[in-house]
Amino acid sequence: MQTIKEQFAADLAAAKTAEAVEQVRIKYLGKKGSITTLAKNTDFRSLSAEEKRSFGSRLNELKNYAEEALAAAKETAANAAPAKKSTGLDLTLPGTGRTLGSLHPISLIQMELESIFQGMGFTVVPSPECELEFYNFDAVNIPSDHPAREMQDTYWLKNQMLMRTHTSANQVRTMQRLGVPLRAIFPGRCFRNEAVDPSHENTFYQCEGLVVDKNISVANLIAVMKTLLSEIFHRDVTVRLRPGFFPFVEPGFELDLRCLLCEGEGCSTCHGTGWIELIPCGLIHPKVLECAGVDPTVYSGFAFGAGLTRLAMMKFGIPDIRLLNAGDVRFNEQFPTYV
Repeated sequence: MQTIKEQFAADLAAAKTAEAVEQVRIKYLGKKGSITTLAKNTDFRSLSAEEKRSFGSRLNELKNYAEEALAAAKETAANAAPAKKSTGLDLTLPGTGRTLGSLHPISLIQMELESIFQGMGFTVVPSPECELEFYNFDAVNIPSDHPAREMQDTYWLKNQMLMRTHTSANQVRTMQRLGVPLRAIFPGRCFRNEAVDPSHENTFYQCEGLVVDKNISVANLIAVMKTLLSEIFHRDVTVRLRPGFFPFVEPGFELDLRCLLCEGEGCSTCHGTGWIELIPCGLIHPKVLECAGVDPTVYSGFAFGAGLTRLAMMKFGIPDIRLLNAGDVRFNEQFPTYV
């Protein structure tokens, strides 16, 4: 018994983990352990009654000693385990801060615009960025020999489709699909091979709007535009309406906004003029209605194309359009996480 006790003490002292302590318990107190089988391996027939009592007493003392020693070793190993796991970790260091993400300024202005138009009864219609030549040009009265096509005839794909140059490409498709009367907007991304400067990019965002019904006039167009701008900027703004040519409207207008960055004094964004060209608009050309299968003698309408990119620049005071596509997280962090 003394030999087993000494060997047990040595094995337990060498066990530094809870797993090692458990192995020691199995070795000595398991079903086939040295202490457990000690009574089985002893020839009691050769012992006197006094020797049997002495043997039993010493065996119980050995079991109790082993159980108490194992319990103490388990507790020590359990207390030491967390300290070992945290090796190399300085718990006094400050934690890593977590911040909420933020929406891109164009996403913010698009969400706000959709909310405003839905409040006026408009439907938000998704539209494809990869477009057919018919819908992008021919259906909006820009045939292949039209001078207005030259500045937009840029990004073509191998399948004879192109990256849309304006959201006006969804006008005829929407009238064909939803019919008339109709009030709808089509926000989305457009592509043109532009000379990049503080107010021009080759990738930009527009929101095309379309109203088709009986007896629609320029007065209806002006009313919608005034409501739109007052809701977006939450302030009185100065605008001007001047004649402009767009093949898909007749008559056509340019709605300009007095630059909110320089208050009309002139800056790089407005090219020193004090005005930002913001919303091309006008009454829908009869040929566009005919392409959609709508009788222009019965129905009329107006269309407008709000530049989401420029609206975002005016609303948030962004001086250079190139910041919007730069992918700089520090730029996005300046804007809120919600509309």
